[in-house]
Amino acid sequence: MPSGFGRLWGVLTIDAAILDAIVAHARRDHPDEACGIVAGPAGSDTPVRHVPMENAARSMTFYEFDSKEQLRLWREMDDADEEPVVVYHSHTATEAYPSRTDVSFAGEPNAHYLLVSTRDPEQTEIRSFRIVDGAVTEEPVQVVNAVVDSHAVQSYLFGQSPTTVDYECRAGS
Repeated sequence: MPSGFGRLWGVLTIDAAILDAIVAHARRDHPDEACGIVAGPAGSDTPVRHVPMENAARSMTFYEFDSKEQLRLWREMDDADEEPVVVYHSHTATEAYPSRTDVSFAGEPNAHYLLVSTRDPEQTEIRSFRIVDGAVTEEPVQVVNAVVDSHAVQSYLFGQSPTTVDYECRAGS
């Protein structure tokens, strides 16, 4: 069972700065879907390096990594003993839930699949899933190193029940 810094399997633990960068990428690329990964040390389940990628499909309803960019990145991660800990993309007109196409193309069984819905300009819906052999399992999102700002983190809508999110704020972060 993968673990990293005491993280639980079935929970995506992600730094607030990385989450903010993913949301900014999704908003910037809207109305097209945005996509990318967050790499981390192999076997750690710890996302540390945000890598926004180009949506080669340039579509409002579909994303596709550019094959040359993906090959270069996967070689780079292999050389650095990293793996894609998070694979993310946005949905521009629907909820943050994997489509049948998303499920059929999910090729990283150890990755967290993070979806960001940009359909509402005032609120950002973020949900994380494990997708293994066509089975979709939603998991809670734990945000760490969030700045203590009563409005910043609350602007995100996590999954169906915001009470499942554990906000871990550290002083001096």
